[in-house]
Amino acid sequence: MRVYPTFFKLAFSWMDAERAHKIGFKGIRLAHSSGAGRILQKFTAPSPSLQTTAFGLTFPSPFGLAAGFDKEGHGIEALTELGFGHVEVGTITGQAQPGNPKPRLFRLIEDRAVINRMGFNNDGAATVEPRLKAARAALQRRHPGVRPVIGVNIGKSKVVELEDAIADYLVSARSLAPAADYLVVNVSSPNTPGLRLLQDVESLRPLLAAVGEEADRSAGRHVPLLVKIAPDLSDEDIDDVARLALDLGLDGIIATNTTIGRSGLSSAPDSIEKAGAGGLSGAPLKQRSLEVLRRLRDATGGALTLVAVGGVENARDVQDRLDAGATLVQGYTAFLYEGPFWAARINRQLAKNRRS
Repeated sequence: MRVYPTFFKLAFSWMDAERAHKIGFKGIRLAHSSGAGRILQKFTAPSPSLQTTAFGLTFPSPFGLAAGFDKEGHGIEALTELGFGHVEVGTITGQAQPGNPKPRLFRLIEDRAVINRMGFNNDGAATVEPRLKAARAALQRRHPGVRPVIGVNIGKSKVVELEDAIADYLVSARSLAPAADYLVVNVSSPNTPGLRLLQDVESLRPLLAAVGEEADRSAGRHVPLLVKIAPDLSDEDIDDVARLALDLGLDGIIATNTTIGRSGLSSAPDSIEKAGAGGLSGAPLKQRSLEVLRRLRDATGGALTLVAVGGVENARDVQDRLDAGATLVQGYTAFLYEGPFWAARINRQLAKNRRS
């Protein structure tokens, strides 16, 4: 019997969602700083049978934590102690910014979903950089063999105009690539005005080419580069992005970000209306994210790494995405509903399935 759903209902379901997130995240970090996380890791560490290779890196598990949970690199070590094979930090922007006005994070509990319009609130690339370097060094010391992987997700600063977006992304790439195991260009959040216009291939091509060149130059090595796309793209646009990724020699595509759609929800209409604008994540995204993944698989023919995210709740969802062409799978929203042992449960079931 799992006790966390009851705990969530009593302790967090009535609380402002962003405040609940901060409290929960602080608890995870406290477990790490007190030493409890290292003890816990003996029970949460993924089975060696789950080790996965992608874009030249070995991951302890194919299942990791998507960008959005740890926006500023405060809890990378703590989160890996829960069993995540990788943690994607961000989204981080070239300039520090407070994000959109509060409230900006809303749960739709009946749908096991979340609506957010956070707006890339973060401390900025220069401030996050030393946290990433410290976390990477710590993980290397503690895991001399295969260690959890650190991804870094970068986006456009809100105050920067679209015509200056490339220079802004390069600020982040220059600072963060040396500390990143892989880098993700986020052009698909609905919460920064105009950002999704950069998904147009004519805008995307020079952006990705410039970021890739700057990342490798700054790090003195090849930093795997991926792009994260929205589920709201048309099939034709998805095909265009796939062709562009192949043309540029990108290392992968992350599919998908949150959706601006609201169809098929079970929550009361007034709850949905009260939440307002923003990106929807969680269980309602399950089918569309899987459709996009399959489309990308067919369009790329296995020539690059696909990372699946969107509506992932359990080991069955993870396996469905691996079977559909993903090499790595990420989750986030279900973490809020399932609690701190979510990743460990998924890893145990995946390992059990591989033995059977």
